[in-house]
Amino acid sequence: MERREFFSAAVAPYALAVSPAFAQKSPTYDVVLKGGHVIDVANSINQPMDVAVLGGKIARVDRNIPAGEGKTTVNVSGHYVTPGLIDLHICCYYTNLTVTASVIADHHCLPSGVTTCCDGGTAGAESFEDFKRIIDRSQMRILSFLNIAAPGAQSSRAEQDPSQFKVELAADTAKKHPNIIVGFKTGHYGGPFDEKRTPWASIDSILEAGRLTALPIMADFTPLPAQGKFPARSYREFLLQKLRPGDIVTHCLASRYPFLMEDGKLNPDVTKARERGIKFDLGHASGSFVLRLVVPAVRQGFIPDTISADLFSNTPVTVGINLANVMSKFLCLGVPLEDVIRRTTVNPARIIHRPELGNLSVGSPADIAVFEMLKGKFSFRGSGGGKIVGDRKLQCVMTLFGGEIVYDHPHGLSIPLWEDIPKDSEYWVDNTRQRW
Repeated sequence: MERREFFSAAVAPYALAVSPAFAQKSPTYDVVLKGGHVIDVANSINQPMDVAVLGGKIARVDRNIPAGEGKTTVNVSGHYVTPGLIDLHICCYYTNLTVTASVIADHHCLPSGVTTCCDGGTAGAESFEDFKRIIDRSQMRILSFLNIAAPGAQSSRAEQDPSQFKVELAADTAKKHPNIIVGFKTGHYGGPFDEKRTPWASIDSILEAGRLTALPIMADFTPLPAQGKFPARSYREFLLQKLRPGDIVTHCLASRYPFLMEDGKLNPDVTKARERGIKFDLGHASGSFVLRLVVPAVRQGFIPDTISADLFSNTPVTVGINLANVMSKFLCLGVPLEDVIRRTTVNPARIIHRPELGNLSVGSPADIAVFEMLKGKFSFRGSGGGKIVGDRKLQCVMTLFGGEIVYDHPHGLSIPLWEDIPKDSEYWVDNTRQRW
C-alpha cells in the first residue's frame, strides 16, 4: 500500500489548502508556492524554498516569502517544486487522421508536470501550417522538430521516399517559424537501397537542412548491413562522422542500436560521440526501453542526456507511460532525483536553444511543476516484457503554465475546504437552476 513521503513531519492533508485571495490586503505577487523543496538544476538550487509568481513570470525564489504577499498562496510543504518539465519527443498532430500515432498534448502532458513538448516529426513542411492550428490553440507550449519528409509522418511511404526530402522547403519553413521549429527530424528510413534510395539519403538531407538554419537534427536511425554495391550503414559512422555537435540520437536505448558490445560493456563509440557533443534522447515510446539492455547501460553510467516519453496513441494503454512515470523508472534504476530533473528541464532547454525554459530564474516564464514522492512498492514495465520494482514513484500534483494553475491533482492542492470559502463568494450563489 502506497504512502506519501513528506519532508516535514506530520503535514496534515487539510494544511495544503490555498490561502484565498480575500485574506490578502495588498498582495505583492499573483501566486506564492510556500514550503516546498525546490530543485532547479539551472540555478544550483536543491533545498526548501518558496517561489513567487507575478505577471506570468518567476518573480522571486527565496526562503520564507510571507504568505500574505500572494493573491493566491498554496502550501506545498512536503512536495518537490521544479521548473515545468520539457518532453523533448512526443507525437501530437492529432487532427491529421493519416497519422495514427498522435495524442492531445494538453491531456497527457500537463497532468505529468510537462509544460513544453516537442513534436517529433509528425508534421513536415507541407503539413506544418495545419499542425500550427493545434499549436496555436494548445494550453501548453508545443514546439516542433520538423520532419524532413515534406508531408510529415503521414505514412511510411513519405519517410522512405527521398524525393519527399525537400531540404530548402524545410529550411524556409523553419526560418518562417523560428519561435516554434527547434530542429528537424528523420526516422524509419531503411532498405532496400538503389541509385535513388541511397543509404544515407535521409541523414544527409536533414543535416543539410540543419546546416542552412543552424538548427539541430533529431535522428531515429537503424544500422543496416551492406547491400550490393552499398557498404554497411553503421552506427559508428552515424555517431562519429555524420552527426554534428548538438545533434540528437533519439530512441537511444532501443535494441536496434549497438550501444552495448557483445560482452555487455558500453560501446566506446558512444563515449566518443558524447565527447564530440552528440546528444542522446530516450524517446521511450512502446519499444525503446528493453530492460535487459537498459539496466546494464545505466549501471555503466550511460544515462540519456534527455528523458522523453515519445507519447503516441497506444503508449498510455500499453506501457502506461507519461513523463513522470518514465522519470520514476530511472529513479528505480538508482539515478538520483536531481539528475532525473536535470534531464527533463535544463538539458532539453539547452539542446533546443531555449534558455528561458527549464529553470526558475527571475524573469523566466512561470512554468512550474509540483510533485509528491509516493513511497511503497511500484512496478514499472519495460518494452517487450519484463518489469522492475522500486519503492518510489513521482506523481505530479500541480502544474502552472505562465503563472496560471492549469492542473491540480484531484485531491485539490490549491482548493480550500468548502466551509472556508467566504460567504460573500460566488460559490454560495444559488446555482440550482443552472443546467448544462
